[in-house]
Amino acid sequence: MNSLNGLPDLSKARLLVVGDVMLDRYWFGDVSRISPEAPVPVVKVERSEERPGGAANVARNAAALGARVALLSVVGDDEAGAALAALMDAEQVRSSLHRDSAISTTVKLRVIGRQQQLLRIDFETSPSHEVLQAKLAEFEKLLADCDVVVLSDYGKGGLTHITEMISLARAAGKRILVDPKGDDYTRYAGATIITPNRAELKEVVGRWSNDEDMALRAQRLRSELGLDALLVTRSEEGMSLYRESGAFHEPARALEVFDVSGAGDTVIATLAAMLAVGSIWEDAVHVANLAGGIVVGKLGTAVVTREELNAAFN
Repeated sequence: MNSLNGLPDLSKARLLVVGDVMLDRYWFGDVSRISPEAPVPVVKVERSEERPGGAANVARNAAALGARVALLSVVGDDEAGAALAALMDAEQVRSSLHRDSAISTTVKLRVIGRQQQLLRIDFETSPSHEVLQAKLAEFEKLLADCDVVVLSDYGKGGLTHITEMISLARAAGKRILVDPKGDDYTRYAGATIITPNRAELKEVVGRWSNDEDMALRAQRLRSELGLDALLVTRSEEGMSLYRESGAFHEPARALEVFDVSGAGDTVIATLAAMLAVGSIWEDAVHVANLAGGIVVGKLGTAVVTREELNAAFN
């Protein structure tokens, strides 16, 4: 059970977030007819919005809680990259976005009609080796000024050097949180914790028959990778934290589930900020679970403010 009698002051937390960034674009409109050209709805776009996505969403979530955040990533030398940099400045995040003229910034364009996502269009290319090498050198410099490192892997190529990053951060005595992707988790060996959701974990350890079987598989993976902990986010079943000393479960807190996109970003950002100010695992998971419960009630990639978290906490 958690031992907190109030939300800690997260302004002392210093985080370094590294990973794949993207620009989330939303086109909102009204749907009143079907196209005569094909059986698809016609959306009359009335307004558009831009929000940081991927690792940039992790960074802005941590900043919204009051943490001091540095973001390291790669973008294209294009309008979307410039828009992302401006959004991060507005969110009080110190961003170092390496420009790679050979790629386009990853953009996810969502078309929304009547509060429902009708279509998503993705624009993406992988960054070049030279830019990634330069990013690794800067990663080493930025390590000194942070307490916790968050590696946000969206499988877009920005974390090609993740094994070196983990060993550098470990050598510097930093805690390393990884939001994983894909079915090969050996690249995350030596991190402090990884935070897969149920579907992501299943891809790696196979299907389980019950909670006991899931715990066995999760613990085996944790010990094979040399992790201190493994946190599985289980949507309506809450969260489960597996450590050598045993398992700890947090029930789900969501009052209303509106949109789960970006919820994992909120969870890992909150967990990182809590650990950076010295919270114990149970308290950090409890507060991260509260934050996740709030953010799924919002549309699209969103943040939870310190005020909202305080209200939920009390």
